[in-house]
Amino acid sequence: MTGATEATEATEATVPAITSFDHAERLIWSGKAEAYADTYAHLCAHLVPALLDAAEVGPGTRVLDVGCGTGTVTAAAVARGASVYAADADPGMAAATRRAVPGVTPHVARLPELPYPDDMFDAAVGNFVLNHVGRPLAALAELRRITRPGGRVAVTIWRSPGAPGQTLIGRAAQAAGLTRPTWLPALAPQDDFPRTPEGLTALLDTAGLLGTECSETAWEHRCDPDTWWAGAERGIGAIGQVLNSGGAEGMAAARRAYDDLCAEFRTREGLLVLPHVALLAAGTV
Repeated sequence: MTGATEATEATEATVPAITSFDHAERLIWSGKAEAYADTYAHLCAHLVPALLDAAEVGPGTRVLDVGCGTGTVTAAAVARGASVYAADADPGMAAATRRAVPGVTPHVARLPELPYPDDMFDAAVGNFVLNHVGRPLAALAELRRITRPGGRVAVTIWRSPGAPGQTLIGRAAQAAGLTRPTWLPALAPQDDFPRTPEGLTALLDTAGLLGTECSETAWEHRCDPDTWWAGAERGIGAIGQVLNSGGAEGMAAARRAYDDLCAEFRTREGLLVLPHVALLAAGTV
């Protein structure tokens, strides 16, 4: 454990905390709180109960919801009787959480630089936040820092390769000839990790967490085809940038491909049934 911690600290000392990936994420998500609440927030809420269970959040638990988004995790933790703090790198998301959960005052703060002292929390949770940070290992080390000894850190991420529902719009964009914009950086190779149970477990272990466990959850997300399309059309996430990169003509071509591909998932009632797979990992400080 000491060796893993020392390795993490050495890495943190030599690599800038904020990367080009982080800067791009801030640009991508700026002004997207409403669009996210209307679309993909419903999908990301699926693992919230299991996430809070893994972090052992209950009455009186002092918990941080990092990457709080529009407040789904924060609201669920408050409903359990926890003492909840929230933080998000995007001011619009922090404001959305404030509106959704009036008793909580979210901070505008980003990983791996949080404005909290060491050992402040009983638990720290991040629902899909590791997908949006440039240095996932440093982010986990920061969550470990602010969590007391014996406390819990729990996170979720999307598994890769993704399930068919996760890749639907990407397939449509590819069919239309759309590609990732050159200004949009991928995660640096030295900061990336396998998005598998083994890869996420190893990342938490390296961050210094104890007794790490990781589970894989598969489910079918049901939604209207226009709602699913709207999130990316309104520029949410990397896929939103890909979709908008070809202008009106590229968007129209991708929509035609999307409408064709939807037949694979459409029910008789016209809804889409989209398979998704995500990972949930937790460890003790």
